[in-house]
Amino acid sequence: MSESPIRTVGFIGTGIMGSPMARHLIEAGYDVTVYNRTQSKALPLVKAGASLAGSVGEAVRDRDAVITMVGYPEDVEDVYMGTDGVLSCARKGARLIDMSTSSPELAREIHDEAEVCGQVAFDAPVTGGETGAITASLTIFCGADDDTVAPVLPLLKTMGSLVLTFGEAGKGQMAKLANQVALAGSMLGMVEGLAFAKEGGLDMDKMLGALLTGTAASSSLKTYGAKILRGDYKPGFQVRHYVKDLNLALTTAQREELTLPTTETAINLYSLLSEIGGDRMGTQALSLVYADEQTCADAGLDWSLLNLDDEDDATADDAGGRGAAPGGAQGADAGEAFGTGSLGSRGRDADR
Repeated sequence: MSESPIRTVGFIGTGIMGSPMARHLIEAGYDVTVYNRTQSKALPLVKAGASLAGSVGEAVRDRDAVITMVGYPEDVEDVYMGTDGVLSCARKGARLIDMSTSSPELAREIHDEAEVCGQVAFDAPVTGGETGAITASLTIFCGADDDTVAPVLPLLKTMGSLVLTFGEAGKGQMAKLANQVALAGSMLGMVEGLAFAKEGGLDMDKMLGALLTGTAASSSLKTYGAKILRGDYKPGFQVRHYVKDLNLALTTAQREELTLPTTETAINLYSLLSEIGGDRMGTQALSLVYADEQTCADAGLDWSLLNLDDEDDATADDAGGRGAAPGGAQGADAGEAFGTGSLGSRGRDADR
């Protein structure tokens, strides 16, 4: 006997990504109940037709499926395993889909606990950023096999254009982290190429056009190149969340005794950007690390925030995800490596 179709959905986490994803479900006719810690962020979805829950438990009770899209692994753990959490409140047989980028180990733990509770849980992180969420063109990495995903495939295709299955719990997170590692090199190449061209006095619009038509072209350049040139650092994906993702990747790589030098460089630079006030900017703001100090100041960054004398403060783990990564020289170490001013001003000072 075939399973009943998914009709009711509890959606937890209505931020930059979660809000447009939930909206697509509402517009597709699903009965959606939403919950967000900051309730005001969920109100536009209520106006669009969703019901508003006052707690995680209220959002997931009697739902056919539950989708979570929250910030950090500790948030995922709290939402699923905390008091009045998903595992304790969702009904038996419910499909639990964590679309946050989180720890592969935590994904496996949630999967195993859900089995004990009579539920089906799998990880399904996404790539595509805010634009992909808005246009329902996300790529979704599922830590499950085809049979497990089949009952919720129409649900997932409402939010994404490509749904990939990787066989078992935690493998969706591994696939997403591999994506973030590959992206690190692309972002570094883009910002360094543009910084090099600008320092050489080239026409930047013309140079960007040339890069986009040659072998240096990339999705990063296509998405962020023009934004960088016009000084647009609005987040489609925040720096603090990318630092979190790279930390997760490096932790996993260290466990497998794999060295990722490009990723380590990227996390050093992004952590540096985060320290000077860029943690809630878009990831394209990495270009500011190569800009002169006045350009940084105009964008709201402050190099004096980089405290080179207090290594403990500079490397402390906090809600922005700026903890030290395995093998990486972050915080104070990064500041010592790159100087107390931007890389751009540091280079020019060296020439004088």
